[in-house]
Amino acid sequence: MSALAIAALTGLGGVGALARHFTVVTVAERGGDHFPFGTLAVNLAGSLFVGLLLGAGVTGTTFTLLAGGLLGSYTTCSAWMADSEGLARENRPHAAAVNIFLSLFAGFAAVVIGTVLGGLV
Repeated sequence: MSALAIAALTGLGGVGALARHFTVVTVAERGGDHFPFGTLAVNLAGSLFVGLLLGAGVTGTTFTLLAGGLLGSYTTCSAWMADSEGLARENRPHAAAVNIFLSLFAGFAAVVIGTVLGGLV
């Protein structure tokens, strides 16, 4: 990977992280913080966009920059798991389980849908 691609990967990672932060905050402000809908939203959207890239046949450095840099920092498994642990710690095991399984299965569905839609482009 060239130095320019590494710089682009770094910059896109920063953009993705900022977008994640602002999305999570905005969703929490509008929907409350009773459930981590912001983290769910970024993970589902990121999965959909990765699927779109796959379906559109994006590969190589372009895929690495967009999926690894931008979307890799936009989505966040660590925040997802931290949110789930927090729900469990608050004695809300049902909400923790819903968060884990909804993100997992809906995220997979979003990748499949994105792949199909990306193939239509």
